[in-house]
Amino acid sequence: MALAALLAGCTSLAPPTDRTESSVLRNTADTALGRGIAPLAGRHPGLSGIYLLNEARDAFAARVLLADAAERTLDVQYYIWRPDVSGKLLLEALHSAAERGVRVRLLLDDNNTVGMDALLAALDQHAHIEVRLFNPFKVRGFRPLGYLTEFSRLNRRMHNKSFTADNQASILGGRNVGDEYFGVGDGMLFADLDVLAIGQVVDAVSTDFDLYWASASSYPVSQLLAPAPVGQLRKVSEHDAGASRDPAAQAYVQAVQQATFVRRMVEGTLALEWAPTHLVSDDPAKVLAKARQQDLMLPRLKQVLQAPTESMELVSPYFVPTADGVQALVALRQQGVRIRVLTNSLEATDVAAVHAGYARRRKALLEAGVTLYELKKQPFEATTAKGLGLGGSSSASLHAKTFSVDRTRLFVGSFNFDPRSAALNTEMGVLISSPRLAGQVADGFDQELPAQAYQVMLSEDKSAGGLRWLSQDAQGQPVVDTTEPGTSWWQRAGVSFLSLLPIEWLL
Repeated sequence: MALAALLAGCTSLAPPTDRTESSVLRNTADTALGRGIAPLAGRHPGLSGIYLLNEARDAFAARVLLADAAERTLDVQYYIWRPDVSGKLLLEALHSAAERGVRVRLLLDDNNTVGMDALLAALDQHAHIEVRLFNPFKVRGFRPLGYLTEFSRLNRRMHNKSFTADNQASILGGRNVGDEYFGVGDGMLFADLDVLAIGQVVDAVSTDFDLYWASASSYPVSQLLAPAPVGQLRKVSEHDAGASRDPAAQAYVQAVQQATFVRRMVEGTLALEWAPTHLVSDDPAKVLAKARQQDLMLPRLKQVLQAPTESMELVSPYFVPTADGVQALVALRQQGVRIRVLTNSLEATDVAAVHAGYARRRKALLEAGVTLYELKKQPFEATTAKGLGLGGSSSASLHAKTFSVDRTRLFVGSFNFDPRSAALNTEMGVLISSPRLAGQVADGFDQELPAQAYQVMLSEDKSAGGLRWLSQDAQGQPVVDTTEPGTSWWQRAGVSFLSLLPIEWLL
């Protein structure tokens, strides 16, 4: 009976209440960012200035520096925000901005906030900070209970990532907030790609943030969490202020001290790529399965993206094309389009089930003439693979989500080419019409991948599974593997078993 009562208590979540109405502040032309950016944007009407953030510590520094430069508002939206070194330093930057009177709106997907309730409740008590949780769990302590009773809702997540200061500059792309995304740590690090954007697209990002902020899935933490104890915010502030003195934080602090691109952006000396840029995103009603088909990301992307006629280079860490995706890529190949794909190898992936969903489609893609590369798990120097967003300093797993079309158009965002991104999670990204940036990614396939990845090819040796992996050793000599490189029999057997399960729609 007690279990039945507990399950009954977590079967539904009341609609959000007591929400203060707020929207993007557009009167920011007189801020420091506005005064610096307005003349640049004025010289490039209708365009956006784009700066690629390939290197992990630069991506961290850019966020801190934008928070430090903000004078009116910070709108921040993430799928993951770890309470680790980098996460605490960025919270310190948000709190410092609020102390200056900057309005901070922080929207986090609730799937990854375990253990952060007290911290978020304390931040929300600041007069200039409001925290909301997207698609939250009603039961805060033991969240698997939520999945037992509301799986169809809680299985859908907000995967968006954006960081906007004074409606003048935005950072968006593939990175969440956590040490593994910003290049410091002993564990697996994610090689990723963001863009720093100014100009026309920024207001579109702010408008999209408002849509999510006011959506039916966005809940004030005050409706979900117990009030923080008196003085908790002061303790959090003192703790966060001490985070920069942590020896583990010195690499981050140094990156901020050395980074100059925000200052150069305001001064007009940063080398930006000015190009037509479109924000593409899902309607947040997708999480409730209530979005219209034309308001989903894929249909919107098709509206602004011309179909490839010559080539496409696709970078996706969780590449699960499904039968329909394979059919679409095969159709492009039949039209003569050159298609090259980079994803994680089994040794580099952090989600074996996703690799299983990809592995079952490899042969069909190869038989159609699609070129497949799988990223090695190996050390990456900070200067390597810049064009592909693979800058880093430790053993890396691919996390960048980007594609280049006909060497003229480049997409950067949160969208994985998998069923979850297409049908379950909300996503966002920018499509940039820039031959220089799109060509940079295409050139990376030619120049970087032979040393950084395995090329998967068909083999006549059926005992080896009909596949082989070609790569280069440290001396540039060719190496051929007939099983998934760097893996054990048990890993390969596990993936084979997972590929038999009917879970592709969840991946």
